[in-house]
Amino acid sequence: MESAENAAGLSTAALVAIACNTFVAVLLLLLCLVVYRACGVPSSPERLPVLTAREAETQQMNKHKYLLTS
Repeated sequence: MESAENAAGLSTAALVAIACNTFVAVLLLLLCLVVYRACGVPSSPERLPVLTAREAETQQMNKHKYLLTS
């Protein structure tokens, strides 16, 4: 007699492969979500003034170095 497993037409190995592929697909979706959210972080407005303040200090220090050496 045929078992219920053979009646469905899928072996145990095929079911395990389907489960593993589904798990990998979920992990890939999570990875895409993490990358998408990580790409949005540098454009946040809170970090921009800090960077411009450092650039202004650097330019001012370079100006003072130039004045001291001339």
